[in-house]
Amino acid sequence: MAQRSRAYPDNVPGPLFVDASCIDCGTCYGMAPALFREAGDHSAVHRQPGDAAERHRALMALLACPTGSIGTDDKAGIEAAAAAFPEPLGDGVFFCGYTSSRSYGAWSYFVPREDGNLLVDSPRAFPGLLDRLEAQGGVALLVLSHKDDVADHARLRARFGCARVLHEADLEPDTAGVELPQRGLEPRALGPDLLYIPTPGHTAGSACLLLREEVLFTGDTLWWSPARGRLDASREHCWHDWATQMASLERLRTFRFRRILPGHGRAWAADTPGAMRRELDRALAALAGPS
Repeated sequence: MAQRSRAYPDNVPGPLFVDASCIDCGTCYGMAPALFREAGDHSAVHRQPGDAAERHRALMALLACPTGSIGTDDKAGIEAAAAAFPEPLGDGVFFCGYTSSRSYGAWSYFVPREDGNLLVDSPRAFPGLLDRLEAQGGVALLVLSHKDDVADHARLRARFGCARVLHEADLEPDTAGVELPQRGLEPRALGPDLLYIPTPGHTAGSACLLLREEVLFTGDTLWWSPARGRLDASREHCWHDWATQMASLERLRTFRFRRILPGHGRAWAADTPGAMRRELDRALAALAGPS
């Protein structure tokens, strides 16, 4: 729990605050940019909520924070905020909230499906969230985009009996028992509406998941950067090989999608798949330049 005695001095005065346990994962200002901001090596409150809707949003960010670094002097409304997860994002996709410090606050997504409900990457296994997922039919398939964002995958497997998907190049002792390890570079259908696309680079076994040729779950391969005004990837945080990641991004041009939902960074949607491809081309040109 956040402690008022450890609150950063650059929070604006008021009941909402961020304390020194913050890891600056970006969850709070991704969810509520009107209230939270990046402040160097941490997040901070730059405006207190002005109405009930903003307060509700702030409390949702508080619950989603992976390190419990957001606090408030007034807990009223916290139960309603908890009940708001999983949060609908459109296109039949829901944000789980409750990010995990074991995944550095990576976002995870829930997709109800007739062929069995899907989770993309692992949220924190908060009991209330798991109860709400179970009430919607549980989880049949858990696709792990790469080894960094597996978080509480074992607890999800134990609760729901879901089959876990992870590329063999990213298997480690904690994930050695996944039920559906993937191999090679060829895309593989995981269902009539799901295409698993290996995109090595950030890690050796990074992958994206394409839903209905509409939504691409990108893990740490690709995201939208508001600061740069374009799609982006990180050479600095590429743990395997940058040239390989660039080749993976180039390969994404051959697939049809109009929306990206990343593990880190901002989501973004284009009006059409063609517009998305043009944005990807623009990003590739920029990323191919000097570091």
